[in-house]
Amino acid sequence: MTQIALPILRSALTAAALSAAALAAQAQPAVIFDMGGKFDKSFNQSAYDGAERWKKETGKDYLQFEISNETQRVQAIRRMAERGASPIISIGFSQQSALEQVAKEFPKAHFAIVDAVVNQPNVASILFKEQEGSYLVGAMAALTSKTGKVGFVGGMDIPLIRKFQCGYEQGAKAANPKVEVTSNMTGTTSSAWADPTRGGELTRAQFAKGVDVVFAAAGGTGMGVYQAAKDAGKLAIGVDSNQNHVQPGTMLTSMVKRVDVAVYNLMKEWKPGLNVLGLKENGVDYAMDENNAKLVTPAVKAKADALKAEIVAGKIKVADYMADNACKF
Repeated sequence: MTQIALPILRSALTAAALSAAALAAQAQPAVIFDMGGKFDKSFNQSAYDGAERWKKETGKDYLQFEISNETQRVQAIRRMAERGASPIISIGFSQQSALEQVAKEFPKAHFAIVDAVVNQPNVASILFKEQEGSYLVGAMAALTSKTGKVGFVGGMDIPLIRKFQCGYEQGAKAANPKVEVTSNMTGTTSSAWADPTRGGELTRAQFAKGVDVVFAAAGGTGMGVYQAAKDAGKLAIGVDSNQNHVQPGTMLTSMVKRVDVAVYNLMKEWKPGLNVLGLKENGVDYAMDENNAKLVTPAVKAKADALKAEIVAGKIKVADYMADNACKF
């Protein structure tokens, strides 16, 4: 009796294992976009572009949800886990605490988060060296400015955005030690990511002080910054996605943060743990295309490329506001 039962048991266990593997292979990835929506032309949209690239290449679909208020985060992540999605990718640091909670509830599910760290065995955490890309566009701003005055408009006043600001100021001052940098944050709540009216107001105030190049790290709020720059005949710098096309002739460049690559890679192959992407890993960079080719002089591009090479080689260390206690604001 036992000799007959054992092969049956082994067969059942093998079938169960194969079934579990098949389910894992068939599981749909899920992307949870944060405040501002997947078409913010910036951070969220970069994540969306990565997911769409995966969808186009594989012919498979993915689940998605756009957070419209802060109370939805836990419920959205939990709902995806209940549906068996894998991996479940949370876009933005604001989802950190919600993901920490849900990842514990579903220890066998695979999760990921961009711009934050969740130290759990079933979570992949992706960070970027925003200060490195910001350093390059800061240098380009200072070298291009005719007034010697450049500006920065941040979204929500948080350490991550100060990280952009700190890198930008370092690059600007490295290129021109006498440059003046004027900085403003849009607000202290999540609504600061989607307030183009306020972004435009802050930008016009900077222009009134002599600023002629402004870098926006503000999500959808940046659309107001770029419009103000166009109206005033000044220059702006985009962020996260390549935004050179948003206001052609106005956008000096964009500090590209490859959230699209991070999301694409996670959907293609999920691995737990921390991954930090900088210039060396092609995680950040400045953008050149037909929309800004005439705005960036050969000398400015050559200088930006030289600085990039020095950072990659470790000859220049760009201070990280969040780790090095740099930039006193």
